[in-house]
Amino acid sequence: MSDPHYSGNPVLDGALQQTNLTFSQLLSALRRLAADASQCVLDLYAVAGEVAVTQKSDASPVTEADHASHRLICNALQALTPAIPILSEESTLEQLIGRRDWPVCWMIDPLDGTREFIEGTGEFTINIALIVQAESVMGVIAAPNRGYVDVGVPGWGARRYTLDEGDGDGKLLQTRRLDTASPLTMSASARHREERVKVMMDRLSPLAKGAQRLDAGSALKFNDLVSGRADVYPRTSPCYEWDLAAGDALVRAAGGRVTTLEGSAIRYNQWDSLKAPKFIAAADPDIPYTEVMRDPEM
Repeated sequence: MSDPHYSGNPVLDGALQQTNLTFSQLLSALRRLAADASQCVLDLYAVAGEVAVTQKSDASPVTEADHASHRLICNALQALTPAIPILSEESTLEQLIGRRDWPVCWMIDPLDGTREFIEGTGEFTINIALIVQAESVMGVIAAPNRGYVDVGVPGWGARRYTLDEGDGDGKLLQTRRLDTASPLTMSASARHREERVKVMMDRLSPLAKGAQRLDAGSALKFNDLVSGRADVYPRTSPCYEWDLAAGDALVRAAGGRVTTLEGSAIRYNQWDSLKAPKFIAAADPDIPYTEVMRDPEM
């Protein structure tokens, strides 16, 4: 590998053997792709009131921004890594036939936070993950309105780059250790039910000097974990694997931990359903979050 900061990740290296790319080349291409997809979404966000909104079969909204970002990302990934199939939130059922037999695949959410896009909060992201043998080994989360993209590979680390690619090697990201003398910061969504959030914060409070809430939409909660703004992101409401996969790799790459409520590693593209399990993303991997959050009522 030619990247001076890359010390090797055996699982990722195995996937790269299916391409003609070095890690450095893949990283550079994904950064450009994140910037292009972000600009595509921002262009449509500027005229969001004119963007048509429809509903999927599960009643969730979808817009032309979702579709445009999906097309852009899929076209770029197909050109970059033609041997690796793509699993996107906007893929058709026909495109996903036989997906569980894929040892390697891209898993993408071309616009995570469609409701935030529609409502004008700006808190949406673009998520790209590389899945190898059911493990997320590379995560890319672009935050168009924040102007950066975070990239993480366990074994290499996590870095933040500006979307204009003007900052070279980027900024190293590292999750923070829990300061038990201060309030714990729990990342949550403003859409999460108040009673559910209160239960979680009450359980987390004894781990530090109380708990405080930090709201963020979409996968921005993972960005806040890896940049040291938050301590933990527990998710007990439904979401899908493409909502989680990129953040999983990113948090682990930055020194944190992501597990199910039972403490198991997250596995991807293994079941008929693509719904993700309830999970805990923790900045400090040594804190026993699973012990206080493990409860069938959650």
